[in-house]
Order: sequence, then C-alpha cells, then structure tokens
Amino acid sequence: MDRMRKIKRQLSLTLRGGSGGEKSLSETIASQDTAHSDSEIVHEDVKMGSDGESDQASATSSDEVHSPVRVRLRNNPGRKISTEDINKRLSLPADIRLPDGYLEKFSLNSPLFDKPLSRRLRRVSLSEIGFGKLETYVKLDKLGEGTYATVYKGRSKLTDNLVALKEIRLEHEEGAPCTAIREVSLLKDLKHANIVTLHDIIHTQKSLTLVFEYLDKDLKQYLDDCGNCIHMHNVKLFLFQLLRGLNYCHRRKVLHRDLKPQNLLINDRGELKLADFGLARAKSIPTKTYSNEVVTLWYRPPDILLGSTDYSTQIDMWGVGCIFYEMSTGRPLFPGSTVEEELHFIFKLLGTPTEETWPGITSNEEFISYNYPRYRPDCLQNHTPRLDSEGVDLLSKLLQFEGKKRISAEEAMKHPYFHSLGERVITLPDTTSIFALQDIQLEKEPGMRTSSLSDSAVVRAGTGCEVVNE
Repeated sequence: MDRMRKIKRQLSLTLRGGSGGEKSLSETIASQDTAHSDSEIVHEDVKMGSDGESDQASATSSDEVHSPVRVRLRNNPGRKISTEDINKRLSLPADIRLPDGYLEKFSLNSPLFDKPLSRRLRRVSLSEIGFGKLETYVKLDKLGEGTYATVYKGRSKLTDNLVALKEIRLEHEEGAPCTAIREVSLLKDLKHANIVTLHDIIHTQKSLTLVFEYLDKDLKQYLDDCGNCIHMHNVKLFLFQLLRGLNYCHRRKVLHRDLKPQNLLINDRGELKLADFGLARAKSIPTKTYSNEVVTLWYRPPDILLGSTDYSTQIDMWGVGCIFYEMSTGRPLFPGSTVEEELHFIFKLLGTPTEETWPGITSNEEFISYNYPRYRPDCLQNHTPRLDSEGVDLLSKLLQFEGKKRISAEEAMKHPYFHSLGERVITLPDTTSIFALQDIQLEKEPGMRTSSLSDSAVVRAGTGCEVVNE
C-alpha cells in the first residue's frame, strides 16, 4: 500500500507538472520494485485509442485498473528492451522513432514490462515519447481557415509522415466548439480502413489541435481532375468503400449527417475515407430531439427538408444515393439553392409524393404550403446512361422518400451491383483495406490531370464547423 501511495503521489505531480515531475513515473516505479528482473513480458497487441489509452481499459479512475491483456512470463535475463518491444507494449506504429535515450531507461523489470499496463501509466509513457505535444509536429503549409479552425499540412517527427493539423481556437468563455467535441469523442472510438484516422490530440490553453492522417484529395477534387468522368469500375470501388465505412459507423449507432464529396478523402492508392465528423451524432437510443439543420442542402433527404427530426441511420443513405449519381454522371443530382427549390428538383425526378407513395405527406404543413405541381416519376435510367441495370436498381433503393424504405449500408454492400468484386470484400477485417485483395485495383483514369497541390481536400474536410442547435 505504501508503494502504491508513492506511485499515486508521483503520478499526480507528473500530470500537474509539479516539482516531482522532474523524475519520470517510469523511473519512480522502477526504483521501488525490482522483484521481476528475471522476467520478460510477452503480450497480445492492444489497440490504442486516439488519446493513447487502451480501448479495452476500464473507465474507472483507479491507478490499479489494468488492461485485460493476457500476459505470460518467461525467463530471459540477458535480453535488452528493443524498439519493437516498446511498440508492441504501447501499440505504436511500426515506423515510429523513439526519442534519444528513451530505450536506455527500461529493463525487463521496468513498470512498462513487469505487469499489465494501467491507463495512467500508458498515458504518461506516451507523453514521454512525444504524443500530445505540439513540438512533435512541424507545420509546413497553411491550408485554410474556417469559422473555428485553421488547418495546416504538417509532418510528424515521430514517423516522418505527413499529417493534417486541425487547430481549433478555444474561446476564453465558450471553450471548445460542440463540433470539435463531437468529432473527438466519436473518432477516437472509430477504427476502420474507410474512416480517417485521428492520430493525436494536443490540448493547450489557447487551442485544441487534432492530428489526422493526411490524404491527397477529396472526391470533389478527384471528379474535377477526371473531367467529371470517373471510370465506372472506380465508381463501384469508391461507392463500396463509402458503404463499408458507413456500415461500420451505423453498427455503432453513429450517424455522419454531413455526407458530401468534399467530406470523402481519397489517397493515391484509391482508398476512400469518411472525414469531418463535426455534425455526427451517436444514436444509442431512439429519440426525436435531433436537429433537421444537418446535411448540406444538395444531399439532404426530403423528410429532413420537410422538417422531420425523427430519423436514424437512414439519413445518411439518401446522401449516398446522391453521391453515387454524381460519380456516375459528373454532375450533382439535386443542386437546389433553397429548400423549396431542392424539393422541387427531387419531386420533378422522382414524382410528387401522394398519400399512396408517402403516407402522411398530405398532412405535412410545409409540403402543403409549397403547393408543388403533380409530377410523374421519371425513369432513372434516362438520367444515368453509364449505369447498368443493377446500378440503377441500387440507386433507386437509396433514393426513397421515406427513410425506413431506404436500403441500409449493410444491405447495399451485398447488392448484386457489387458481385463483380467477389465475396471476400464483404468479410475483410474492419481495419483492412479492400486493396489488400490482389484482384481489387483502381483503374487508370484516362482523363486524369495532376493537380498542383491537392491540399484543399484537407481544408474542406477539416474546417466544416457548422453549429447544430439541438
């Protein structure tokens, strides 16, 4: 008990930056316990959250809370700690560069290796490496500035990789914007090959900096560079990856609520990743308190346009349909400038809804006030000449007036339109790219032109800080 009290006292001083913080927590614990000097830890790899904590760790604040990682000991007194040992123990990237002299502090009986790792010891250890510190990242270029945030292209000193630094200004009275809080709280728990990775979080008195992986461009810029004519095989690959990332979110009851080409990032390999979760919400239980002021107008479903606040994951599926059409044709499907005009475009193509096609619509006050003409539904095939019959069928299932009638992301991934990709793409682990399969490759775009700099993708995806009043 005396030993634990000393550790707690040292940890408290370390986290507060007190005088006791001059000696690292690792050294303090090591000096008090040498009972395991003849042991080597062999452990399972632990997935690290974006805050540097084990995803499996308990939510309690006790110092003695341990990760439930199974460990086993074996005698090997002569072996030295290697970078690989540290990387595995803290679940770090394989290409990370540890600070000079960091390895010399550790032996097999050090606190990192003589017992299961507590949340707080993990956090302190990561801080010693350089996570959570502004000086770990070098700003290269200013990419853009939004209402709350400025985005920079940067480089990590730990890995030498490019990163996107989203620097959010903290107001003295208001603190962090709600969009930033949402983005952090959701992204730190979303680990998927088709969702942008949040590498680090840096909190100072004046700013909150989110460190993201850097991607070359967004889907809007990709369309522009292709002359608005994407190879149809690539359309299929991008759409499948969009559905795959969304399905992962929806299984966890997370709604993106702001799908648009500018929020879908693409790298040179063709990997597409969902970004900008500033308007996203976690929907753990049914509720009718959501805002209808979400989703950019062109990609907003008709039920939301008419004032509905009772929605779930289906809110994202309408936007998927609009993006699918835009990739196939090179032009936006419903480019309205007002809610009334947006609905007019929708009804002109899909037909003005009636009580038979949309029960309850004739009693909606906003619908009545607009007094739209009685349009007959047009054939989608006439507007999407490059789509085959299976593609048109999938598109029609996405563009349903009622949310409950729209196909889900999980169902859409199994649609016959994707059968040409093979069955293995459905069963890939969440963190594995579809391009890990040898028969999945991006086709060369015949009309592709190279951009001078594709940084606007990060700007648009990084500064979408629209406020949601809920």
